[in-house]
Formats: sequence, C-alpha cells, structure tokens
Amino acid sequence: MAGDAGARVIEALEPALRLGVFAGVLLGLIVLERAAPRRPRVQSWIARLRTNGALVILNTVAARGLAFLAAPLAATGAALWAQSNGVGSFNVIEAPAVVAGVAVFLVLDLAVWAQHVVFHRVPLFWRLHRVHHADRDFDATTGFRFHPAEIMVSMLWKAAVVIALGAPVAAVIVFEIALNACAMFNHANVALPRRLDAVLRPVIVTPDMHRVHHSVHRDEHDTNFGFCLSVWDRLFGLYRAQPRGGHEGMTVGLADAQDEAPSRLWWSMVLPFRR
Repeated sequence: MAGDAGARVIEALEPALRLGVFAGVLLGLIVLERAAPRRPRVQSWIARLRTNGALVILNTVAARGLAFLAAPLAATGAALWAQSNGVGSFNVIEAPAVVAGVAVFLVLDLAVWAQHVVFHRVPLFWRLHRVHHADRDFDATTGFRFHPAEIMVSMLWKAAVVIALGAPVAAVIVFEIALNACAMFNHANVALPRRLDAVLRPVIVTPDMHRVHHSVHRDEHDTNFGFCLSVWDRLFGLYRAQPRGGHEGMTVGLADAQDEAPSRLWWSMVLPFRR
C-alpha cells in the first residue's frame, strides 16, 4: 500500500517535472543554437516554431486525453496499473531498484529504437512519420515535431512494453524525461566540438549523428535511428558516421517537399493523408 501511495505521488508530480525539464532544456538549446549554429537556417524560425510548437501542444492534449480515458495507455499510468495488479516481470521477480531501473531504461530505449525502424519500413507508419522528417531545418524544435496519430501509436507501444516489464513508476518517469531531453539535444542545430562529439557518440546520440538520419537521401535517412543510446544502431548495423555531402552541404527534409509548405501547420497535419 505504501508503495502504491508513493507511486501515485510521483505520478502526480510528473507533469510539472516533465514540463520544467522540457522548458529548461529547450531554452538552453535555443541559446546554444544562436551562439554556435552548425548550419544556416533555410526557413523562417518563427514560422517553424509556430508549427512545431502547435504540434507539441496538440500532442500533449491528445496524450493527456487518452490517458484520462484509460490511464494504462500512458507509460506512467501503465506502470502504476501493472504495480497495482502485480503484472509484469519486475512485479513478479524481486530486483534491486538500481538493477530494475537500468534494465527498464535499456529495454524501453531499445523498444523506442525498434518502433522508429518500423515507422520507416512499414508504409502506413511512414506516412505518419513523414511529418517529422518534413522539417527542412534541423533544430531542437524538430525533436518534438510529430503527428498526433504517431504519438498515439507510440503511447500504446510504450504502455505495452511497460506493462510487460512491470516497470517501476519512477524508472518510467526518468526514462520519459531523458527521452524528451535527448530528442531535443540530438536534433539541436549546435556545433559541438569534435572531441566532445567523439567522446559522446559511442554511447549517446549526438546532433551530428542524428542529422544524417534527416537527409533527403533514403540510404542515409534509413540509418541512425537512436534517440538516447547510440549502441542499437551500431549493434544492428544501421550506423552511419557522416552524410555524403558533409553536414554543411547536406539537404535536410523530404525530397518532394523542399518549399515553404513544411513550416505550415495544416499542411503538416494532412500530410499523412496525401497521395
């Protein structure tokens, strides 16, 4: 009972904690992007901010609405439900909190990586994921540019994995916060020092590593799928070190959408339904 109460307190604090970290990381990255940009912009930053910002608001409302209708459909709600009902591996097998936390982080990160691969390989899911790749610039706001339907599918997948794991609520919240922060970081238009990139890249996805994934060339954007950890791409042979045209010379976005349309909200919302 005490564990359930503690988990519920953590769940209640989660929105404020996630919002605080999100705002802090985003603001810090925007400052760094202005101070040390990796590439010049090709579209209006304000127009893109309006669209990408509107998408994150729509996604938050959709996710919270789905969680309100059925709490186990959200990752933290799923963890709380699994704990209350004794479902999942870590609710059956006792393990130290640190061991469970590390295992949950690794499995969830692998699950998100696998989902990302599927969204590129399955045409129906690629229609949704194209909204993310349509952004012609690559910066921290690209990290939360997703179609609401993709967010819904992602929620269901993560909830299923969380329940199967019997993941502790605290571990799930830590992962969700890290995932959001890493998604903004590895999309940042920041010129990291080469030595720092070389130190981070073997473990963490860096902006230069993930930018390759946003190339217009199919053989490049079907590599470097990681969001947090870079090990999965290396392990499964989907790692690419650099784009063929160099980071300054590469073209970002979709080959058939190299105009101003991707910076418009309505275009982005209906993109998955276009032929």
